[in-house]
Amino acid sequence: MALRLRFAAFAVALVVVVPLSAADRPPTELHLVGDHWTAWNPPTELPPEAKIHIVVRGDTLWDLARQYLGNPYLWPQIWERNQYVLDAHWIYPGDPLVVGIEVAPAEAVGALAIEEVEPAVAAAAPSSPEDEDADRRRQARLTPVPLGSESDIYCSGYIGELDESFPTTVVGSEYETLVPRLQALEVWSTTRGAYGNTSTVKYELDAGDILYVDGGRAAGLTPGALLVVVEPKDEVRHPVTRDVLGRYYAYEGRVRILTVQEDRAIAEIVQSCRGVHVGAHLRPFEPEPVPLARRPTPRPFNDPTTNDLTAAPAIVLADSSLFTLGEDHVVYIDRGESDDVYPGDLFTIYRTSRLGMPPVAVGELAVLSVKSRSATAKIIQSRYPVHLGDRLERR
Repeated sequence: MALRLRFAAFAVALVVVVPLSAADRPPTELHLVGDHWTAWNPPTELPPEAKIHIVVRGDTLWDLARQYLGNPYLWPQIWERNQYVLDAHWIYPGDPLVVGIEVAPAEAVGALAIEEVEPAVAAAAPSSPEDEDADRRRQARLTPVPLGSESDIYCSGYIGELDESFPTTVVGSEYETLVPRLQALEVWSTTRGAYGNTSTVKYELDAGDILYVDGGRAAGLTPGALLVVVEPKDEVRHPVTRDVLGRYYAYEGRVRILTVQEDRAIAEIVQSCRGVHVGAHLRPFEPEPVPLARRPTPRPFNDPTTNDLTAAPAIVLADSSLFTLGEDHVVYIDRGESDDVYPGDLFTIYRTSRLGMPPVAVGELAVLSVKSRSATAKIIQSRYPVHLGDRLERR
């Protein structure tokens, strides 16, 4: 997108970048706190050792994590320290955020421990087992959790253009040197068909196997470089409109370059998802952290927010061996970064009614990784089986 990178999960209050559905708009029940309006109830007293940032227009948790913690991917740490912010989509100018802890001298820390911590513990009333269980459940709801696993991202894939180009390709493996040259011996000429046209004795290569890569130094390869193995698959059509959306590219694993020559390189497979094949393509590996969020409560099935989902995002691709989908399945949707969709975004999955009735909420979905016009997501809750073509509405 033309504007600076920002995650939808860290959207600035009252800043609208693209036309949004009702679910994407900020909370409407604002109230006046001091000299500003907010949807939350910020604390009136803050720890004296806390480093405080007062939100100004244009702030995002993503940018504040970059500014104060040195890494924008650490934004959940700021969210965790400010649990009065119930939805990280929206932060409000004027609200205070704890962004760190001021480092105090050792003597001061000791004094705080004696004067504040010990009396607070001594004065605390004993809690019942029921209260402790309620506190644990509340904390579980408020604590951001990973929305998936690394394998959901690195062993899935993406929907890209029909004919994407890649800088390098797997052109062989060390197993090819082990193939007996039977076709060169006349005595074996009548049985050549039994071996087909495969030039390697191991079709699916695994972790630890050695590969040969084209390009070498001329393609910018260097020893130690990590590359992703990508294999083009079938074209993807929208399950409802039948429009061609692009091609599915599967992630088959990762390789590390060992040595390079001018136009060749030797690599080792360091991760194999479904088996690496000679002829697969390679591109530089880019780490993608698993997004975190507070898992949402399912949207009430009797309270759909809209009846018209004709233009809504949709689930367009999943494992081809599955007819119905459910919790923990990885799927692909037809929206991406150019549509203001980012990792950590949450969507309700709807099934449109065939009888003209309101749509049915069948589950919840979390975005894990995005491309320009598509995204990889995971079903995190399901009331009913999920199908290709089911529509989505942002939480």
